[in-house]
Amino acid sequence: MDVRGTSGAATGSSYLAFAEREARGNSAVYQELAERVAGDAGLLGLLAELPPAKRQPNLLFGAVRHLGGPVAEGWPAFRDWVAAHWEQVSATMRERLTQTNEAGRCATLLPLLASLPQPLALIEVGASAGLCLYPDRYRYRYVPGGGSGGVVAEFGAEGSPVTLECTVDGPVPMMESLRDRLPRVVWRAGIDLNPLDVRAEEDVRWLESLVWPEQTHRLERLRGAVRIARTEPPLLVRGDLNATVGDLVAQVPAGATPVVFHSAVLAYASPEARAEFATTVRGLPGHWISNEALSVLPTVAERLPDQAPARSGLFALALDERPVAYTGPHGQSLDWFAAA
Repeated sequence: MDVRGTSGAATGSSYLAFAEREARGNSAVYQELAERVAGDAGLLGLLAELPPAKRQPNLLFGAVRHLGGPVAEGWPAFRDWVAAHWEQVSATMRERLTQTNEAGRCATLLPLLASLPQPLALIEVGASAGLCLYPDRYRYRYVPGGGSGGVVAEFGAEGSPVTLECTVDGPVPMMESLRDRLPRVVWRAGIDLNPLDVRAEEDVRWLESLVWPEQTHRLERLRGAVRIARTEPPLLVRGDLNATVGDLVAQVPAGATPVVFHSAVLAYASPEARAEFATTVRGLPGHWISNEALSVLPTVAERLPDQAPARSGLFALALDERPVAYTGPHGQSLDWFAAA
């Protein structure tokens, strides 16, 4: 069996899936690059030299941007540069992780966080630099979906350099009163295999490299969120999610509600690790908020309504394994279920 050929075909399929499910409609640059990589035997051969978990499109594109390579200059320039600088590109891909730290996801988490007994102690799994641990420090703008125009609500921390905009459909709980029920966070902590430090310029530069090229608004809010986090850097622990989450929950201050949460993290764990994590979190005090791709958590997936197509790129937001909404992967939309 030609192992390289088999792995190349699998990698090509993953790049095509990325182009269709994630990049289409969000980044024409990444859609084209992913489609071209999928059909290029030379680059697929180079990617086959890496461990499977290190062949991801976001990791390749982020590494090239981090090294100053051409991403938005068209396929020939990208392909030639990557081939000529493969040693540096592959070293960066081996060293780094796809740690997109999208503060925008706080807009989809906020209704659940506000509904829980206050005050909260937040524990984020896969925290990266911990920018999603500050939902109380951002401003929010919720806009009706369906192109109807108008603003549902705008509120949040006064003077915040970050305003998160999210389109809303469905009966989001307490939407009219959220301005008066922002979460009160008294403790913040996170777990990551490779925590990033908001005070370290090289770590922040890596986060910026992971923002897709056309999405300048995401880059601006990343920089604003970094400024917020630098005023009170979170407690971030290096470790495996299953080995560490219980230790952090045990440190929650008395009187605070522990909330374990994660977004776009468990897809990078094996099915066995996901199952172990679910068992672990069920046994912990407090609440569990998951915001993951539709099929990542079987106990959530089996309870989803049928209206979201499998190839939509949407996430499923769930509280204690009970799905409540579909969300945009970067927090750009919130579609609440009628029965939630």
